Amino acid sequence: MIQVKNLSKHYGTHPAVVGISFAVAEGEVVGFLGPNGAGKSTTIRILTCYQPASGGTARVAGHDVFTESMAVRQKVGYLPENAPLYPDMRVREYLRFRARLRGMPRADIAAAIRRVTDRCWLGDAIERPIGQLSKGFRQRVGLAEALLSDPPVLIFDEPTIGLDPTQIRETRNLIKELAGKHTVLLSSHILPEVEAVCQRTIIIAAGRIVASGSPGQLRERISGTSRLIAEVQAPVAEATGAIRAVDGVSKVDADHVDGWVRLTIEPARGKDPRLEIVKAIGRHGWGLREIRREVASLEDFFVQITAKAHEGA
Repeated sequence: MIQVKNLSKHYGTHPAVVGISFAVAEGEVVGFLGPNGAGKSTTIRILTCYQPASGGTARVAGHDVFTESMAVRQKVGYLPENAPLYPDMRVREYLRFRARLRGMPRADIAAAIRRVTDRCWLGDAIERPIGQLSKGFRQRVGLAEALLSDPPVLIFDEPTIGLDPTQIRETRNLIKELAGKHTVLLSSHILPEVEAVCQRTIIIAAGRIVASGSPGQLRERISGTSRLIAEVQAPVAEATGAIRAVDGVSKVDADHVDGWVRLTIEPARGKDPRLEIVKAIGRHGWGLREIRREVASLEDFFVQITAKAHEGA
């Protein structure tokens, strides 16, 4: 439904997007993740025909974004980071205006407005001027406009910005409901948001794609960075030496916590030496307050891989 090949965008001599390629299948919800300035919004503006690319190709719903921009716009519902709204219009008036711009049949407009008003929790604000609404409500109006014509492709740029925690949860649930019937590309720099709603994640940094895959696949890439934490009541040097000698342990660091020795243990790749560690502690008669595995999170992975991308840029 979305196909991008070797897409590039330069602002003068500055490369904002550098030869990226990816595809989003019909009915898929894909997160487009990256730090501020990574090239997310630039890519989205190209896909929604708001600005041209410097090179490469892109197709949305079978239409070329460079030569068939009007056809692309008919197939896409777009929520930019800061939705361009008319503050003097009332919400219903604005949605009616946008529906007519999209060429929707007059007979269908009222029902469409009722549908998006219900889905975006705008019932109490439907007759209020947009300029009197909070930032969160204005974001809901932008979301309602994106859904108004029930387009097959939805592109959201930071859709929960300005929303309170309850509204964020409701918006995430709505995006999940849209999956299948709609193809969704969701841009964000907030990892938990992408992880909560997306089937696949594309990570971009310094204008380049640095990783992609399902949350599970990305977790597999960081599984080797897990470590063990053990808290024992023992002399530091003896505890460090005894645990380092355990089969499957590659490194041990120690520090003091509340009168206990905290051991940070790095297992050898593919090894889980927790049982042998417990046995070693028991043989020495040391007290054991805790032993647990600490696995690097997707957030850790995101920080590491984007930092490497900036170092190599």
